[in-house]
Amino acid sequence: MRATFDDLCEKEVINICDGRRLGHIEDLQIELCDGRILAIIVPGPGKFFGLLRGDQECVIPYGKIVKFGEDVILVDLNRS
Repeated sequence: MRATFDDLCEKEVINICDGRRLGHIEDLQIELCDGRILAIIVPGPGKFFGLLRGDQECVIPYGKIVKFGEDVILVDLNRS
């Protein structure tokens, strides 16, 4: 499966542990030597009715990605 960065940004990231919608990818961490994706970055929760972005980002390691679907990316983020 191949996808562009724009394709990934259109998919919603969902945590399978609690069904929570985490948002859409805003950035990636990439290993420059070999081009591997190390993590996806999703913006933090909004501060004012979800309109203004929070200061924190959610960095999700690539190993926590369970499935790339047509419309969503499923991740497994335990609360521990």
